Amino acid sequence: MIGYVTLGTNDIDRAAAFYDALFAEVGANRLMEMGRLISWGVGFDKPMLAVTQPYDGNAATAGNGTMVALVVSSTADVDRLHAKAMELGGADEGAPGARGPGFYGGYFRDLDGNKLVFFCTAGGG
Repeated sequence: MIGYVTLGTNDIDRAAAFYDALFAEVGANRLMEMGRLISWGVGFDKPMLAVTQPYDGNAATAGNGTMVALVVSSTADVDRLHAKAMELGGADEGAPGARGPGFYGGYFRDLDGNKLVFFCTAGGG
């Protein structure tokens, strides 16, 4: 159902460097660049994540309660990607671990304060 998710940024170059390095870990790369917007993914037929400077010219702010969930295939991937986000300057919002039956996630905020989670479900060992 999800085609793409867009997160606001106040520094497109800084956000681009963060997501280039983070998404390289899962084989995603830039699929689209349109001045104030950059999107990453593994194909146009799969969900993408984009960062953009707000169209209205106002400052980008992280939405309280807003989160982007990025599925990976294993708990090892969750651990590795959460650590990579921390290495790149992200902020910890919940260390990797089980969050109920069959769900394992590691939560973080990017450099603009947007909240994301890498997760896997039962069977991702």
